[in-house]
Amino acid sequence: MTDRLPKIGKIDTGIFNSFLQHRLGAPDSSVIVPPRTGIDAGVISLGNGEVLIVAEDPIFAIPGQPLEMFGWYTVHIGASDVAVMGVAPRYMTYSLLLPPDTPDDDLKEIVNSIHQAASELGIAIVGGHTGYYPGFAAPTIGGVTVFAIAKEDSYVTPAGAHPGNVVILTKGPAIETAGLLSVLRESDLLATYDTNLVHRAQALCKKMSVVQDALIAMKTGAVTGMHDATEGGVIGGLFEIADASGVGMVIDESLFVYPPEVKMVCEHFEIDPVKAIAEGSLLITAEKEGADKIISVLKENGIAASVIGYVTENCDQRVITRLDGTEIPLAVPEQDPFWPVFFESVS
Repeated sequence: MTDRLPKIGKIDTGIFNSFLQHRLGAPDSSVIVPPRTGIDAGVISLGNGEVLIVAEDPIFAIPGQPLEMFGWYTVHIGASDVAVMGVAPRYMTYSLLLPPDTPDDDLKEIVNSIHQAASELGIAIVGGHTGYYPGFAAPTIGGVTVFAIAKEDSYVTPAGAHPGNVVILTKGPAIETAGLLSVLRESDLLATYDTNLVHRAQALCKKMSVVQDALIAMKTGAVTGMHDATEGGVIGGLFEIADASGVGMVIDESLFVYPPEVKMVCEHFEIDPVKAIAEGSLLITAEKEGADKIISVLKENGIAASVIGYVTENCDQRVITRLDGTEIPLAVPEQDPFWPVFFESVS
């Protein structure tokens, strides 16, 4: 019998494809985009040329951060999964599950921060559930569901990449990894690195959203698909786009935007930044002639981005050239390297 480390994070692609994908309740012809690996949101036909786009996520409070940030994450992480479909999020519901001894002031701070973040994005909160339950050690969002209504020809999906497209990455890899670990392990980092660099890493927490990135890029008219690089990092997100689109992809890590604060955190904790959770890092496939415009308008709004590769016809050609010159296949990592360090940090 061999020892197996416990899996942390979302289920792997094999289980999803062989089991979960075949257990989606009653078939319904109005479901245009059903659950699929790498697809951020579902799409339902409403008739009259309109569709409903819907996505859901759980959210966990991060030790060492104010509850205001927990509320901000709730809205932005949920809203990002709709925004990557090229549509502005409009409605949301959430379930807030609290330990029984949660102070009233904490409840009010969480709810107020969710309200504030939703208001800033123009999202109406239309339902949900809030309550106190044993078994929860910290406030938890059991699920935030975000919705949008759009014209049936106005959205994109991660399955929209086609040969000749370029691939763009915003902000760089491992944004979430660097932001959260720099908060949780602040003392470790300050013992070795410059204070300003550590604080810049912590400021990445406020960049753990792709709502602005996605909506700005979409307005150029050159986007063919977008994907939020979350668990499994940039390399996992790239594989999911290529797999969903039935295309090949050639990527060069040396072309990435690479913030020094990301390098610092990942090097310190011996985490591969390309494989680590990257909420805030948006992957875009786009028409080649529109790439410069996308990067330009993102830069005008304070968002760094770069072309990191291109899409090919050959499905067997899904590779990334690493900084050391080695070439490896695009793949979803068996274990996101962020999670073991994260849970070590909060234990």
